[in-house]
Amino acid sequence: MSPLYENLLLIAVGFFAGIINTLAGGGSLFTLPALIFLGLPPNVANGTNRIMIVIQSFFGTVGYQSKGVNTYPFSLYLGIAALLGAFLGAQIAVDIDALLFKRILAIIMIVVVTLIVVKPKSSTHNLTERLKGKYLFFGIVGFFVIGIYGGFINAGVGFVIMIFLHQVNRMSLVRTNATKVALVMIYSIGALALFAYYGKVDWVKGLWMALGSSFGAWWTSRWSVAKGDRIIKIAMVVMVSIMAVKLWFFD
Repeated sequence: MSPLYENLLLIAVGFFAGIINTLAGGGSLFTLPALIFLGLPPNVANGTNRIMIVIQSFFGTVGYQSKGVNTYPFSLYLGIAALLGAFLGAQIAVDIDALLFKRILAIIMIVVVTLIVVKPKSSTHNLTERLKGKYLFFGIVGFFVIGIYGGFINAGVGFVIMIFLHQVNRMSLVRTNATKVALVMIYSIGALALFAYYGKVDWVKGLWMALGSSFGAWWTSRWSVAKGDRIIKIAMVVMVSIMAVKLWFFD
């Protein structure tokens, strides 16, 4: 593939991933295979993917804040906990066998899809958010564990974050999404730094993909605030369906 077509592919895949990651999650299910298709070893593709995640999360966070959606300092506390976990997860991912990586990814995605399908129904419209006291503690512990997974693979982590914040902390889906992109930005910076330290990042491919994802994340973050929880629920259902089909019928 010529460099021009390769860069256009990276921008297009990045733009799509920026949209779906900001709305729900699962973008790495598409970007990781794209990077591997372009010739990167799985662990380098994993590290390179973090460039896009960091940049799109930054633009998503700025987009939400421009619409007045901000959960600081709650998001910072959870972000620091996730950052510590991400260092551990990224360290595990650096030297993992390629075949084992793919099998673990498949298993984890099945678990994530199952969580989305069987998660209990809740009505948070008339309930107060729970961001302090024991619920803050639960969040810190929970996001340390989530950070380990995020640092290791990250694919589908958005679904797990949304379930946790929506069910445990009683946040609306719009505020859940705003918190999610901020948390992912914080811990992904640490994961990217570790991958880069071990030379597992292709900066050129990663930056081209990040160019597309930043536009997708910025546009979607502002647009989704106006549309509210309904559009986010629809996006989650669509992405879970696509992920399930891919897991069951494709390698």
